[in-house]
Amino acid sequence: MTVIPTKTSLGLSSRLVNGILAIKPLANFAKTRARNMMINRAEALGVPWRKNLEQLSERNWEREWDAVVNRQLQYPEYYVTSFHAYPEGNLSWKAAWEVESAAYAVHAKIWQEAGIKGDAKLRQSYHQVLQEQLTSKPATIVDLGCGVGMSTLTLQDIYPQAQITGIDLSPYFLAVASYRASQASTKAQNINWLNVAAEATGLPDNSCDLVSACLVFHELPATAAQNIILEARRILRPGGHLAIMDMNPQSEQFLKMPSYILTLLKSTEPYLDQYFGLDIEKTLVKLGFSTPTITCNSPRHRTIIAKIASI
Repeated sequence: MTVIPTKTSLGLSSRLVNGILAIKPLANFAKTRARNMMINRAEALGVPWRKNLEQLSERNWEREWDAVVNRQLQYPEYYVTSFHAYPEGNLSWKAAWEVESAAYAVHAKIWQEAGIKGDAKLRQSYHQVLQEQLTSKPATIVDLGCGVGMSTLTLQDIYPQAQITGIDLSPYFLAVASYRASQASTKAQNINWLNVAAEATGLPDNSCDLVSACLVFHELPATAAQNIILEARRILRPGGHLAIMDMNPQSEQFLKMPSYILTLLKSTEPYLDQYFGLDIEKTLVKLGFSTPTITCNSPRHRTIIAKIASI
């Protein structure tokens, strides 16, 4: 595991891609192309994308939906946009039903030998950093942007004694997360799912030991990212940690990415430039954390762990 710097800047290639995506027909074409490539890749790897979608779409989701939906929630403006080639973004059943298949497809090429086990290996690499750097096991964990619970359930596996809360803006995703938890261990069925914004959790001050954000920050504009860090600072106990695992803008894979692949990626990730341009180390220190450790945990991902700064 290697400590890395965090400086980054947008190059000519990125600016050209942004110009292409500003043309709506080209942007729509890129989104469709990216989606089709992902589905075909998944099926070629042995992930039954279409079959999984069919099975989940045939379920009655009323019970899970009613258990998690926050009908008073007002969605932040940045969230009500197209993500991952879905016009409704994360606020749709189809997006929720396809998340797991998409994760297996996207992460299959991180390590050439891993195939569809790449997603599990990526999460394991994140957990290895957590276990190496956290001196004590967290008793209470908040998983921000938990999606359909893939990150939450794996955190429960490595910290089975912990009380865990999964937070996400999408009630569709949380309904699937609740369903997946009901299929897992008895302990996982006790995970608390909250349909709230990560920047306004409503949780008490100083109420948790670890705030985790797994593959979330690349989907945030810079202002939202800073607000979420502030919220994590508020809910963490003295000595608590914030852990962020996400794309590494300085990785060789991203720096050498062909323009057409970058176009497809950016077409599905509206805030990628802001994420790549955010100096996460300076931001964390400015917002009340000690200088973080930044560790490469895959050829294209990094884990950032920051502790609340001493007063």
